[in-house]
Amino acid sequence: MFFHRDPLAPRGARRRTGLSVAVLTVAALSAACSGAEPPATQTAQPGGRRGPQVVPVTVTVVARGSAARSVSATGVVEPLRTIGVNSQLAGVISAVNVQEGDAVREGQVLARIQAPEVEAQLVSAEAALGVAESQAARSAALFRQQIITAAEHERDQAALVAATATRDQLKTRLGYADVRAPASGVVLEKRVEAGDLASTQSRLFSVADITVLVVRMPISELEVASLSEGMPVSLTLDALPGREVQGRIRRVFPAADSVTRLVPVEVAISGAAARDVRPGFLARARFPIAPRNDVLLVPSAALLQNPRGAAVYVVNDGKAALRAVQRGATFEGRVEITSGLSVGDTVVVAGNTMLREGTQVRIATPPSDSIRPVEGAGRAVGMNR
Repeated sequence: MFFHRDPLAPRGARRRTGLSVAVLTVAALSAACSGAEPPATQTAQPGGRRGPQVVPVTVTVVARGSAARSVSATGVVEPLRTIGVNSQLAGVISAVNVQEGDAVREGQVLARIQAPEVEAQLVSAEAALGVAESQAARSAALFRQQIITAAEHERDQAALVAATATRDQLKTRLGYADVRAPASGVVLEKRVEAGDLASTQSRLFSVADITVLVVRMPISELEVASLSEGMPVSLTLDALPGREVQGRIRRVFPAADSVTRLVPVEVAISGAAARDVRPGFLARARFPIAPRNDVLLVPSAALLQNPRGAAVYVVNDGKAALRAVQRGATFEGRVEITSGLSVGDTVVVAGNTMLREGTQVRIATPPSDSIRPVEGAGRAVGMNR
């Protein structure tokens, strides 16, 4: 918009004209701004009227259920019993009959050790035993005929016993040339190959009984008192995603670590549950602590905090009403309500931070993949009555 100023007009008239233009400009701008959009607390109504804002919210219905605190822990799966198989004889390994993962039975030959020196000693001992047996037989006959004394007879009988013991000892040593499984199980470790030189008491194999697997997990001394033998435990394993394996507490160790104040708790996995589990898998478990039934629960996101305490918004006839509540313990994203709510009340769990007493609400359908509320999600608000 342009205005023409008359250069011949008096100076006072020109000043009044400029002031009029400024007033008209400010008025035009104010009119444009006032008609841009309605206030945030109002919505447009038919006929140009303004109405109260309707806030979309997500709600849940208060119900009773089972609740329990839980403690999480991790551990490594181990066999209940692992036996180390050592060499009892020094010599060259002539044969290895098993590999890692092979199932073996008690007494099965795992490997053989060459022992030519012991074999030669055994031949000599057997020859000496034959001589001792003959001498003892002659001595017995001469003693009966009273040709030799009792002392000579006893000497020959003792020599026979000594020769027999020497022969038996060498037979036992030669038996160690066959390395046998001490119990039925699975070969977890094989440390030798054919041609290796084994020394006395060197580790050759490890055999484990995997019919029962155990996981030892450290639990705080503050929580372990709530655990007992036989309690069921659900485990998840990184190697078996999407599956839960059921186990039971086998034992709770009697002492805590003096530094960490943690007590080992051993969980046993047996039967069909242990079929796909292998030693060395990482296991995660949740131990239920003081489980309770018939508890009034709401999602923790429904709770708001103010100077007077906890509160929730309850939906009645399409409007939000702020209600003070008394809260109890927290159970994995849910909070126990001890007073202030009843079964069947409709409580706002999302959108409650935008509400005030009497605000009209519209219940929105939550997405199918909505995130579970987290403790402390609601911010502090004042109680408006």
